[in-house]
Amino acid sequence: MKFFKFLLVGIFFGIVLVKSEAVSWYRIYEMFRFQSFHMYGIIGTAIATGILFLQISKKGYIKSIKGTDIIVPKKDNGLIRYIVGGTIFGFGWALIGACPGPMYILLGTGVFSMLIVIAAALLGTFIYGVLKDKLPH
Repeated sequence: MKFFKFLLVGIFFGIVLVKSEAVSWYRIYEMFRFQSFHMYGIIGTAIATGILFLQISKKGYIKSIKGTDIIVPKKDNGLIRYIVGGTIFGFGWALIGACPGPMYILLGTGVFSMLIVIAAALLGTFIYGVLKDKLPH
C-alpha cells in the first residue's frame, strides 16, 4: 500500500504515452527515418522539463520524498563508453521499436510479443551484470 501512489503515477504516465503515440512503432519508425517531428517534440519537451526541474531542485525548491535535498552525483569522464552504450541502446530501440519503459506499456496494451523483448532485455541485463567487472569502463 505504501507504493500505491507510484503505481497510479505509472499508470497515468502509461496512458499519456499511449495517447500521445509515443509508444507507437510507426511513430518511432518515422523518427528514425527523419520523416516526422512528433517524437523529437516529445523527447525535446522531456529534456527541457528535466533541465528545468533539475535547476529548480539545485536551488533547493524541490526536495526528495524524504524531505532531503536532491543531489545528482558527478559522472565519471568517459566519452567513448557513453557513445558506445548510446549507440547500442539506439540500435535496440530502432530494431525493437520501443525503449525499456514503453516495453511494459505495450505489454499492458495487449502487445504480447513484448514478452519476448522483455525477456531478452532481462537476459541482456543479467549478462552485463555477470561480465561488468571484466569489461573496460
